[in-house]
Amino acid sequence: MLPPNFFSKKPLPEKLPEGMQKIVEQLKKCKTKEECLKKAYDVVTKKYRGYFLRTYLRVWEFFRCDIDQLWDTKDDFIHCNNVNYVLRTLLVKSGKFKEEDILPKNTLVVISPHQYLRIRLGKDRFIDVDSWGRAHGIGLGDYGHGFHMTGHEK
Repeated sequence: MLPPNFFSKKPLPEKLPEGMQKIVEQLKKCKTKEECLKKAYDVVTKKYRGYFLRTYLRVWEFFRCDIDQLWDTKDDFIHCNNVNYVLRTLLVKSGKFKEEDILPKNTLVVISPHQYLRIRLGKDRFIDVDSWGRAHGIGLGDYGHGFHMTGHEK
């Protein structure tokens, strides 16, 4: 059995870190949901990456939930659930997405619990987003699961 989506119901922060607010202002200018998602995805995947080993060595960070701490992390690693929280915050604060457009999903990568997002782009149009997995060859529209993870920690 997979763990619950620990932060799926976590309320979005009222106040954002200054750098994050600047990104939100840029996202508000996007013409479509898809454009907004791609830009936000690029921001988070350039800022953060997933590391298999650090996932286990820094397990206590899984429970981090302060947006200032997450945004201002001193290295590029945060857990999958936390990068999803940052992405969800950017998308909803952009005004292009509503909370109900962003569905957290759980899966297993080999034997490790993993979270990705399913995001509504239209009435019956969804896209899977695994920001944590991008560093491992998982592209927009896909997610890590089972042995479906490519690349290695550098």
